[in-house]
Amino acid sequence: MNHANYSPFSFVYSVFFTLWMLAFSLGGYSQTRQFTAGASATNITPPLGEGIVGNFGIPPPAAHVHDELHVRTLVLSDGGKTLAFVISDNVGIKREVFDEAKRLIQEETKIPKEHVLMAATHTHSSVSAGGVGDRRRGWNVDQPLDEYQTFIARRMADGVRIALNNMEPAQIGWGSGNLPQHVFNRRWMMKEKVLNPFGQYDQVQFNPGVNNSNKVKPAGPTDPEIAFLSVQSLEGRPIALLANYSLHYVGGVPKDHLSADYFGIFADRIQELLQADRQDPPFVGIMTNGTSGDVNNINFHGPAESHPPYAKMKIVANDAAEEVFKVYREIKYQKWVPLQAAQSELHLTVRQPSQEMLEWARAKKDQPEDVKSEHPLEKTYANRVFQISEEWPDEVPVILQVFSIGELGIAAIPFEVFTQIGLDIKSKSPFDSTFAIELANGSYGYLPTPEQHLLGGYETWLGTNMVETGASSKITDRIMTLFRQIKQ
Repeated sequence: MNHANYSPFSFVYSVFFTLWMLAFSLGGYSQTRQFTAGASATNITPPLGEGIVGNFGIPPPAAHVHDELHVRTLVLSDGGKTLAFVISDNVGIKREVFDEAKRLIQEETKIPKEHVLMAATHTHSSVSAGGVGDRRRGWNVDQPLDEYQTFIARRMADGVRIALNNMEPAQIGWGSGNLPQHVFNRRWMMKEKVLNPFGQYDQVQFNPGVNNSNKVKPAGPTDPEIAFLSVQSLEGRPIALLANYSLHYVGGVPKDHLSADYFGIFADRIQELLQADRQDPPFVGIMTNGTSGDVNNINFHGPAESHPPYAKMKIVANDAAEEVFKVYREIKYQKWVPLQAAQSELHLTVRQPSQEMLEWARAKKDQPEDVKSEHPLEKTYANRVFQISEEWPDEVPVILQVFSIGELGIAAIPFEVFTQIGLDIKSKSPFDSTFAIELANGSYGYLPTPEQHLLGGYETWLGTNMVETGASSKITDRIMTLFRQIKQ
């Protein structure tokens, strides 16, 4: 040290400057670690007169709106990364529609499309966002979006912008409850094999009926967990709650009614339980569809049940909300958690009909109308066989996506996913808590396991299932790779 130039003043100044810089640095670091959240619900109810899809046959025109359909959005930010959940009341939405919405979001908000998780709830009481007529099962991505597809894409983008307008300092927590009484595997092993539309025989039948003496036991498991994440203001005011339950739609809706099914009723009921009515900005409840491609709400063990329209879905939604509310009161909130996201495009082989199946389809197509069908859906599937052969590509790219919110991992898969796959993802996940959202970022039909493909049944039929029989294994492996990539 040069003692000639040293003075007490310079020493004090040096210490003061160092402390000031440290305080500035800590203040800036604290500022970047501010956790914020915002939510929104935007109306996507279509006009009356449009065809309601979700069942076989000609879609009946909508004649009544029982409850409005929405895009429900939750946006989270850790001060560095921003993630968005965009959940729409629809049976299934094509990737092209989601892609257009993400393009708008990235252009208008600068949120990267890889940080936007979009999914359909799978209500069967809405019009198609997957195209109309033959376009619903077509693969021509060069076709322009139709009027409703364009509308819903715009509203999804608007929902993110509105949620961003509602962003405020927040705290977050998550948990899960147990709701086994409403989930039943709808695929049953049969004593004697049953005829399918292709003139072949399956070991499994879906929805076999309560009084069917041929049924033996369910062919797969169920997942009773109802997982959720909750976001509050720093003062404890509810901002949003996003839940996940592995149950298909409930139904019990008149065929010409528009409804969000139990997903919409849950959103309303959880708001009531949290005493979050008439807030400004409004509280947003969200129910996402877990891995439930082979699970519904019908107990085929019996006895048979009968409910007036909408009654059963109210029971399910109320029970789900009550179970979430019970756990909600015990969860611990964190004022900051890190957010991560990753996605990957996986190319899957598209199933193609054999020459034998093409000959069968040709015979059914030429069959006179007065000839009695062996199976009520044989002509439907004969037409699908021709469409597959003439229009479908050799492979299809699907988006697989994961989010992490602290020690909560979330997977997004663009299929109606069998429950066993979701259970496998949960058991293999590197995160403390995990759930999967199906029909996310696209809609490509059912996703059975290879073992379930061997048993047959509706969900495995060509034209209902679209991709290679080993697809679920590839998807699970890729999800695990993405999880490991974002694990802190």
